[in-house]
Amino acid sequence: MNISITFRQMDTSDAIKQYATDKVAKLQRFLRRPMVAKVTVSLDRRKHVVEARISSGSEHLEAHEVSDDMYASIDQVMDKLERQIRGSKGTARARRRDADSIKEVELLEAPAPARVAAARTGAKPAAAARRSAKTGGRPKARVSKSR
Repeated sequence: MNISITFRQMDTSDAIKQYATDKVAKLQRFLRRPMVAKVTVSLDRRKHVVEARISSGSEHLEAHEVSDDMYASIDQVMDKLERQIRGSKGTARARRRDADSIKEVELLEAPAPARVAAARTGAKPAAAARRSAKTGGRPKARVSKSR
């Protein structure tokens, strides 16, 4: 596991460096292969920016976050990366088992908008009998009424 933390446009802080290193190291438990992580911490117009890139085998994940607090930015980036790892693991597992991934199942299970078809009913049998009696047994020409 190789973790590098870069500070841009701000002084290096051992506390932030240790905090980010601990958070990134926890992501290794979700990955099968050793990871290489690059975390960039910067200050941009009073906003704390954290960017992280993780490579593990053939997986390449990236996250970016901007907030007012550096520690909150680090936490949010790690949450994003964890979500990406879990999603990619679910997709890979589904491919191995030849099944649907969680994302695909959610799309398939979404309810389709209900369509109600208006049923057109013909003339009632009693009305047809009265009509044939009036016309002398021959059927009356149908005239459609617009609604």
